[in-house]
Amino acid sequence: MDHLLTISDLTDEEIKQIFSLTNKLKEQNKQGIDHPVLAGQTLGMIFQKSSTRTRVSFETGMFQLGGHGLFLSSDDIQLGRGETISDTAKTLSRYVNGIMIRTYDHSDVEELAAAGSIPVINGLTDLLHPCQVLADLYTIQEKLGSLQDKKLTYIGDGNNMSHSLLIGATKVGMDISLAVPNAYRPDEDIVATADKQAEESGSQIEILTDPLQAAENADAVYTDVWASMGDEDEAEERMKAFKDYQVNEEVMNAAQNKAVFLHCLPAYRGKEVTAGVIDGPQSVVFDEAENRMHVQKAIMVELMADQAKKEDL
Repeated sequence: MDHLLTISDLTDEEIKQIFSLTNKLKEQNKQGIDHPVLAGQTLGMIFQKSSTRTRVSFETGMFQLGGHGLFLSSDDIQLGRGETISDTAKTLSRYVNGIMIRTYDHSDVEELAAAGSIPVINGLTDLLHPCQVLADLYTIQEKLGSLQDKKLTYIGDGNNMSHSLLIGATKVGMDISLAVPNAYRPDEDIVATADKQAEESGSQIEILTDPLQAAENADAVYTDVWASMGDEDEAEERMKAFKDYQVNEEVMNAAQNKAVFLHCLPAYRGKEVTAGVIDGPQSVVFDEAENRMHVQKAIMVELMADQAKKEDL
């Protein structure tokens, strides 16, 4: 594991190791036990897209691991003024020990990883959001006891969240059902990757247009905003397209009685989800948000820590 660009690059064993390490780090954190395995190290955090959870979880996580998270906005680095990604990667590789980037084009993340000599973590692109989905899968496992023989339903836009959920679910052997309008279906290359993984893991994939059909017997129900960052100019059009794709009490009633509700946040009550669902007893969205930090700490340890220090955890 040299980088984390997409979940499809991870082996089953690497995902299990991330989750096992997350358990350990989370428990130590709750007990107040220090784990400074990244003491003296710096994570360069490039934000071309702003975020509450991504910045705070990575920065706090690095602090708890004994290192430092260095916030770099487009205004702070020459990348925002036309310097090539390759030059930025080579320069930062001389200063910091790892890079997390939250940006638009997925190819930028790939180029950063190829040109640099340090680990790169995809904090989000318009194509994929792997750290979020690893935290989602960890949360489902934590709440339901296992990912095996479980069904995940996603309702909404065929965006980066649906892409990473397709890849993540089929990687770990979960069935996944999407309900998306035909005009907003997920990327066909992503679906092809998920189909290939499903053949290997035994997962079943459904891409439907009916939310109630998709939610039938689901163990976990997921949604995201209807207009992601960068889609704000389409907000009115998307409101019309997604008006029948709200996760509400009827949708949750179609799922299993003990189904959990997840959302990557921020959420807009009364739009993609009702207040009764997101603030109700089946919602695990804030446990999910907390787990972003614990899972990302495990990822940083796997990518950046010396083996001897990992063994001391």
